Amino acid sequence: MNESEVAHLRQWIGREERQSEQLTSGLVERFEATLGTSAARIDGHAPLAIHWCLTQPAIAAEGLGPDGHPARGGFLPPVPLPRRMWAGGELSFIAPLRTGELVTRISRIADVTHKLGRSGELVFVTVEHDILSGDTVALKERQNIVYRAMDKLAEQPAHSEPAVDATAADRSEMVEATTTLLFRYSALTFNGHRIHYDLDYAREREGYQGLVVHGPLQATLLLHMAARLNGNRLPSHFAYRGVAPLVHGGTFSLNAAGTADRIELWTAGRDGARRMTANVSFA
Repeated sequence: MNESEVAHLRQWIGREERQSEQLTSGLVERFEATLGTSAARIDGHAPLAIHWCLTQPAIAAEGLGPDGHPARGGFLPPVPLPRRMWAGGELSFIAPLRTGELVTRISRIADVTHKLGRSGELVFVTVEHDILSGDTVALKERQNIVYRAMDKLAEQPAHSEPAVDATAADRSEMVEATTTLLFRYSALTFNGHRIHYDLDYAREREGYQGLVVHGPLQATLLLHMAARLNGNRLPSHFAYRGVAPLVHGGTFSLNAAGTADRIELWTAGRDGARRMTANVSFA
């Protein structure tokens, strides 16, 4: 990409989008059924991270790109690099979401940056969200989306993370990475990205070894684990970063270490290498 192409993408900085949706008891029931025993049931509050299942754009089939995502050039800039994924983000919790209330997401493009990495060109798009429950700002989110070229590096960890010593975790739990789990979470979040359900596409077009476990699903499971370890309390801050793709099949682990007020978290594949890292703090 040349300088003029990057300058064109940066014209999207400041663009805003607003979506609203009722947080129904039916959605809460389906969300908790999908997470199963991993769900943290916070009394009087809607489940943590259920906002990722709300206010998603309802794009007709003709408005989708070849990867199953909405075609580029609307709210998100038309980055020409073909592979798109969540790189990470952070959440600041201010007030709980409550079942039955209208949830509104106000989103804005905060930054667009172009970099050259080991695997080639990268474009990072930073999106900031204010999530309102009724008229109250319940949480603030900063989300990083990365775009990159097609290559064979999808089969390998994005960073050279050594195998994790099981003794590093104070608590570990196992999750079955089934196709049913991936399908249900895609349905909950109205996520059409084909890497989560189309095995041939994931392998042949994007170079993964299998279907990819959603980044926000991993983040949700880690966040709920931390809440359960703290008596189902509402956290104050949660930050997460994807370090390597996690593919379905067999089990992966949720791991936690640290004090009650600040917990380090990570998911690990069957090889023990970290796939997502996170930390959560409680006021």
